[in-house]
Amino acid sequence: MPGSELYEKFMALHTREGGFVMPNAWDGLSALILAEAGFEAIGTSSAALAATLGRHDGLHAISLDEHLDHARLLGRLTGLPINGDFEDGYGETPEDVAGTVEVAVAAGLAGIGIEDSSGDAERPIRDFDDAVLRVRHAVDAAKGRIVVTGRTDNFFRGNPDLDDTIRRLTAFAEAGADVLYAPFPPDLAAVRAIVTAVAPKPVNIVVSPADRKLTVAELQEAGVKRISLGMALYAHTMAALEQATKSLLAGDIASATNGITFARLTELLNQTTQD
Repeated sequence: MPGSELYEKFMALHTREGGFVMPNAWDGLSALILAEAGFEAIGTSSAALAATLGRHDGLHAISLDEHLDHARLLGRLTGLPINGDFEDGYGETPEDVAGTVEVAVAAGLAGIGIEDSSGDAERPIRDFDDAVLRVRHAVDAAKGRIVVTGRTDNFFRGNPDLDDTIRRLTAFAEAGADVLYAPFPPDLAAVRAIVTAVAPKPVNIVVSPADRKLTVAELQEAGVKRISLGMALYAHTMAALEQATKSLLAGDIASATNGITFARLTELLNQTTQD
């Protein structure tokens, strides 16, 4: 599917009544399970992908090439629009960010996130002007071929300032970002404030506000158009594995092995769009 058509298909999910849930996959089988369940788009998770490779999450814990290969796999298996959690755009400069957008388009991604994290422990959030310029270069490179999400990491990088967060997201919107995103706002009031500030552009929320887990309906009622899960589903799966190991150590083989069958796994793999 050409980039412009993929953009329109993915963007339409953000603008329809109610919006959509975009879960994040971490490997081929998780992507296939999500696709068969009926989800219409899938996100990557840099944190989950790093964990599968035995690495701590952090800026560029996984390389651009590794992330591109991962995103291609998810798209090839499912045929769904894939949104890439591409951290700071894998670029030291705004021009580098633009280059990352170009290769993401060439890889067939439907969306890409550009965040303002710097990787610098002393100054974890980029200066305002630099952050905005990076989003602007991403949008210019996208040329309507890939959905660009402008993201500020204020809330979990030591700057829980709602006013500055809204200032950044508004500037990203004015720079042309298609979607706005600030992970883990403190509460529903902050979510509503963000939605109102950047309207009519769609807002992404990961899981819920920081203070409590809300339902999909509650988030959509607040005006959220895209709900992502980050590494939450991966963590849920790892919790099940941890419990299984406890059962096994206690001698309970049945409980430890009561999972997806090989036949079911084969059935899922036979449904891939590779065939």
